[in-house]
Amino acid sequence: MAGPSRPSARVRIAFDREALVRFCLQRAIRRLGFFGSVLRDDFDDRSDVDVLVEFLPGHTPGLAFFEMEEELSLLLGRRVPGGGAEGPEPFILREAHGAPVRG
Repeated sequence: MAGPSRPSARVRIAFDREALVRFCLQRAIRRLGFFGSVLRDDFDDRSDVDVLVEFLPGHTPGLAFFEMEEELSLLLGRRVPGGGAEGPEPFILREAHGAPVRG
């Protein structure tokens, strides 16, 4: 028996899907997903866009991570907060792991 179904969340911003696919292909990103307020009704003009990425095996961005953060912000037209030197903050990861990540 399947568990309870969750309502399908929709990303609440418009973006160029083909440009985002090119961005991912150029940076060895296997999967990119949105989480947080961009999927909820409380998303507004002040909201940033929370994104999780999974890289292909053997690919790590190193310092290019910060450049990618800026590029994603331009592509999506909103600030995309990244993690610090340690990566995303633990509370963000807990929130993301507790909810489906959709792209």
